[in-house]
Amino acid sequence: MDVQTLRAEAFKALHERDGAFVIPNPWDAGSAKLLASLGFEALATTSAGLAFSLGRPDAEGAMSLEETLGNARSIVDATALPVAADLENGFSDTPKGCAEAILQAAAVGLVGGSIEDASGNPQEPIYGFHQAVERVEAAVAAARSLEFPFTLCARAENLLHGRLDLDDTIKRLQAFAEAGADVLYAPGLRSAEEIRQVVQAVAPRPVNVLMGLSGVDLSVSDLQALGVKRISVGSSLARAAYGAFFHAAERIQQQGRFDYAEQALPFDQLNQLFRR
Repeated sequence: MDVQTLRAEAFKALHERDGAFVIPNPWDAGSAKLLASLGFEALATTSAGLAFSLGRPDAEGAMSLEETLGNARSIVDATALPVAADLENGFSDTPKGCAEAILQAAAVGLVGGSIEDASGNPQEPIYGFHQAVERVEAAVAAARSLEFPFTLCARAENLLHGRLDLDDTIKRLQAFAEAGADVLYAPGLRSAEEIRQVVQAVAPRPVNVLMGLSGVDLSVSDLQALGVKRISVGSSLARAAYGAFFHAAERIQQQGRFDYAEQALPFDQLNQLFRR
C-alpha cells in the first residue's frame, strides 16, 4: 500500500475499534508536531485556528478552499499521522462543489474530511433539509470514488447558529447517515443527555463530539460511556495558545513584567522537536 492508503486504513480502524479516541485540531505544522509528540493517533484541521493564524475571522467566507488545503497539506506533511480536514460547507452551495472539495482534499494527502450544512449566509445560516442531504450524498459519492477509504464526516450545525432544535438536528444526522456518511457530528452538544440522544439516534454509526467548550465538563471516559467514538476540540487549542500569548503580552504592556516565560516551553525542547 502507498502511504496515503496506510493512513486511511489506520484512520478507518480507529473508528471501528472499541472505545473512544481523541482527534485534536492543530492549526499549522508546528502544532501538529507537538500533538504527534504526545502520542495522539490522528489529527484534524480547524478552520477557525487557520483563520485566526492569518488574522481573519472564521465562518465568514474569509478563507478559500485553496488556502484551506494548502494548510492541510502542511499538516499532512508534518507527521506520519492520518489527517482529516474541516472543509466547512465544501466552499460551495452546490452538491457538485462539495464533491469537488472531497476530491481536492484527497489530492493533498488527507484521508478524511467533514462537510457541514451551515451556508455562511447570515440571513439563512443553515441549508434546507433536502439541499443539505443532497450535498452529503454528493460528498459520499466522491469519497467512494477514491482508491482508499476516505472517512467522510457529515456535520449538522444548528446548535452553533442559534437553532436549538435537537429534533431537527437528529433528523438531519439520521438522513446524513442514510446518505452514507461514515461519521456524524453535531457541534454544540453540551449535556450528557443530548449526546446520548444523538448517539442512540444514529447507532451504529460513530459520532464525533466537540469538547473544549466553556462550561462543559465531560471527560474522555464520560464520553466513552455515552457511546461517543471520536472527540475533537475544534479551535479550543488555538484559542488556548492565543489566550496565553495575549495575557503574556498584556502583562508586559500593563505591568512591565516578563514572568510569563516561566510557563513557556523551553527553547531546546521545541528546537529538538521541530528538528525531527
